[in-house]
Amino acid sequence: MPLLQPQISIDSGTFINQVPQAFEPSDFSKLRSPKVLLFLLPVIALISYFDWDRIAITRKINAAVINISGRQRMLSQRAALYGLQLVCACDTDGQISLRKELIDVLNLMEKSHNALLKGDAEMQLPGNCSPKLYTIYYEAPFYLDHQIRNFIQAGRNLAYAPQTELSQNNSHLKQLISASSHSLLQALDIAVSQYQREKEEQELAIDCYQAELYEKSQTATAVTQAKAQELGHTLNQLKKAKMQLIQAEKMSDLGQLVAGVAHEINNPLNFISGNLGYAQRYAMDILNILKLYQSAFPQATPDIQEAIEEIELDFVCEDLLQILNSMESGTQRIQDIVLSLRNFSRLDDTQTQQVDIRELLDNTFRILRYRLKHNQCDREIKIVTEYRSFSQVIDCYPGQLSQVFMNLMGNAIDALEMKGKIFQSIREKPTIWVRTEIEKENTILIRILDNGIGMSEETKAQLFQPFFTTKSLGKGTGLGLSISQQIIVERHRGSLDCHSQLQQGTEFIVKIPVQRSLQ
Repeated sequence: MPLLQPQISIDSGTFINQVPQAFEPSDFSKLRSPKVLLFLLPVIALISYFDWDRIAITRKINAAVINISGRQRMLSQRAALYGLQLVCACDTDGQISLRKELIDVLNLMEKSHNALLKGDAEMQLPGNCSPKLYTIYYEAPFYLDHQIRNFIQAGRNLAYAPQTELSQNNSHLKQLISASSHSLLQALDIAVSQYQREKEEQELAIDCYQAELYEKSQTATAVTQAKAQELGHTLNQLKKAKMQLIQAEKMSDLGQLVAGVAHEINNPLNFISGNLGYAQRYAMDILNILKLYQSAFPQATPDIQEAIEEIELDFVCEDLLQILNSMESGTQRIQDIVLSLRNFSRLDDTQTQQVDIRELLDNTFRILRYRLKHNQCDREIKIVTEYRSFSQVIDCYPGQLSQVFMNLMGNAIDALEMKGKIFQSIREKPTIWVRTEIEKENTILIRILDNGIGMSEETKAQLFQPFFTTKSLGKGTGLGLSISQQIIVERHRGSLDCHSQLQQGTEFIVKIPVQRSLQ
């Protein structure tokens, strides 16, 4: 498909009909001034160059070509699988069903193949092959067209073969299995790679062409700007309209990109994180240009002044950068949470690892951050960490220790939530303290304290018993502390103790050997 090469066509009447609705009808006569049109010429040319519909169609067609060509590979292997299942099927009903499924797959494969070569409106395929693709389909060493048609014919011969010929030695079956595993598979992969390469080259050329046009428009604007400085407010409105069009195109492209890789959770996150810096820089550029305009034209027209006051421009300028900074922090937090969840998921560790205990605790804080901020205390729960300055690397099962810390921290949050109304009345801030200490040079202590409701002696006596819980029905299983004690005592040869009094808070003390032969 050729690149977009629209011709520049300037028609003042047509352009006036495309002026943003922010202009009043009484202003149109001013915009028809030759001096104004001369000043706006680069912007008009830029808008005339971009054929947004055609760009969108081009990318949609490219996506369809990649999808259909890639599907051929899957269909060939599915046909071979159905063929093998057919010869192995023992009952007549099963064979009838498999014959039909095999024929359906082959028909779809043939339809897709013809559509790739000749075009198909329903599949959104243009059907015009490049010279390199023509070579892959019709010339040595691949002869892909010949291979596909032979493959389809062999599959149909197998599908219509009589019962007596259905065996694993059937020549048609052997042809299906061999082709789908070797020559046909290799040729299909090469064709898909070529389709992908041509798609990327075409879209890169379109993007470069748009960038070139934009650069030329900016240059022409700078040259003509001196001739119409008194009409700066008009240019400002048109530049905003132009940037909105470009941004809309970018967002459209981004939407298609994200939709194509939605199954990979990290790709959209990396895309956002990588572009936030550009967004911040662009925002700064736009704000700087806006300040320059305000300096050059301090006396804004009544319409502009009214619009500035209506949107609270000073606040918007200040808040925009803060929003971008918050977005950057948010993406980093998502990455940290993904990493924390990955570490926490290793609950079936079979070998010990050297891990810094502070890292496991910090991962737990990140996972529970939502509960710390949104809880029944109606106030954010404060975390106070007091890590001693010594090496805190231990031999442990990190996934299991993370589970212990998650249980202990979760119980502390529950205790603080139960005391929520009391916090409001006494104005005390709900807090969890986490401290690390060293004992006898070979044991690390982790203390987790809260200023929650505490517990009675009766409750403490049953605390580590399986299925014992003070939580409401459906909120707790009574196994969290029991499992935590088992992990600490049996798996890490340590200890887990609890000190608590009613209305005085609770403290859990975890002791873990720094190095020890673990089972």
